[in-house]
Amino acid sequence: MTKCAFLGPAGTFSEEALLSLEIPDIEPVACTTIDDVFAAAADGRAQYGIVPIENSVEGSVNATLDALAFDTDLYIQREVVRDIHHALIVAPGVGLDDVTAVVSHPQATAQCRKWLATHLTGRPIVAANSTAEAAKRAVAEPGLAAVGTSLAARLHGGVIMEPSIEDFEDNQTRFILLGKGLQPRTGHDKTSVALFMHQDKPGTLHMILSEFAFGQINLTKIQSRPTKRALGEYMFYVDLQGHAEDEPVALALECLRLKLRSVKLLGSYSRSS
Repeated sequence: MTKCAFLGPAGTFSEEALLSLEIPDIEPVACTTIDDVFAAAADGRAQYGIVPIENSVEGSVNATLDALAFDTDLYIQREVVRDIHHALIVAPGVGLDDVTAVVSHPQATAQCRKWLATHLTGRPIVAANSTAEAAKRAVAEPGLAAVGTSLAARLHGGVIMEPSIEDFEDNQTRFILLGKGLQPRTGHDKTSVALFMHQDKPGTLHMILSEFAFGQINLTKIQSRPTKRALGEYMFYVDLQGHAEDEPVALALECLRLKLRSVKLLGSYSRSS
């Protein structure tokens, strides 16, 4: 069996994404937090881990970006993009007027902000570690309504009051599969890197972009994140088309290593279709 850690309990969007990869003989291993998923894949409790990294509505999942940049030597092995449909889940016999509070992962409730404000006006929103945990709580505590997956409702005995309450029809989340070692080239690759500056000074971002432009490398994402060292210190998270072993990409990264404090390769992997 191939073990893969995911943000649990059973029935989360992360588990749905894992199952969609159709990895033979996969054994899902539920974890309570994104950090626990990274730890399980790193210490051998699982061969892989899968975590959300970006949503089309709410943007990046910062816990994932920070773990990649600062806390792990795991590489991104693969990515998968999933359509996201949020269901409103309640205990049997609970009606909309009976709902006293809404519980879910903050990313999930943020993606349903308008619907919740319109249909459950004034109800407090309570944070949970995952959408599946929220579904379990809603079933155990009548009066709570959870935002989660249809799978979680089926697994935990909940009733789907509304099957799709997301604010945007084209809501999608990108998930990444984590593991040890760099993936070989496929010819349809993406590379992720974390770039750390010596110091903040004018022209640094221009210099970074110039290296990629010189190699005619297309960037699909660039985002700044705090370095955790001091207020005002930032690093850059970059996604680009191509593999780290492609000559233009390898040359650009080598040039950046000469000019920056650190260039951390986070993975080269097949792009999601």
